Amino acid sequence: MCFGGGSKRSQADIDREAKEAADARIAAEDKKREEVEAKAEQKREDIGEAVESRAESKGMRGGKGRRSLFRAGGGGFLDRFS
Repeated sequence: MCFGGGSKRSQADIDREAKEAADARIAAEDKKREEVEAKAEQKREDIGEAVESRAESKGMRGGKGRRSLFRAGGGGFLDRFS
């Protein structure tokens, strides 16, 4: 009875192939991560541009934005009916 006699590969060959496969997996994961980070950065830039253009189209330009109706000196609800 022969057990395991069909393969002529040594343990060193198997270890080398396993290491190469692991290195290839790591390289693929690194490339995928870099692509995801680049896409996320582009989305951040696009969102920032959209927010800026919306603020400019509303004429806010860094002003108060939405004002409370109940704050003193804001000309809101309480000042109108006092």
